[in-house]
Amino acid sequence: MGRKQWPSTIDEAVGVVIATLSDEDQAAIAAMAESELIGLHFGLGGWMRNNLGLWKGSRALLEATGEADAYDASKVIVEAAWRRCGRRCRRCIEEEWLRATDRHCLT
Repeated sequence: MGRKQWPSTIDEAVGVVIATLSDEDQAAIAAMAESELIGLHFGLGGWMRNNLGLWKGSRALLEATGEADAYDASKVIVEAAWRRCGRRCRRCIEEEWLRATDRHCLT
């Protein structure tokens, strides 16, 4: 069996995280204030530490976050996922508005 491929960048890690979250979870995260993200430390943060190789295996990802330990690295990834969820939700709202008003996106 080959060696597990861990994400090596924050962007790759966030992509893995987002892919595991339901639309409802993404919307809930997007709706959080930045100060509320600490509430994700044990649940989502723990999942990241265990499944993205932050405890062992993904030295590149740990280095990409600029942090020395798995706890702080998962905080960086949680914040990046929160920002991406927010952008995604805003884009979904804009697309729904375009459909509801029968307008077309020019991009």
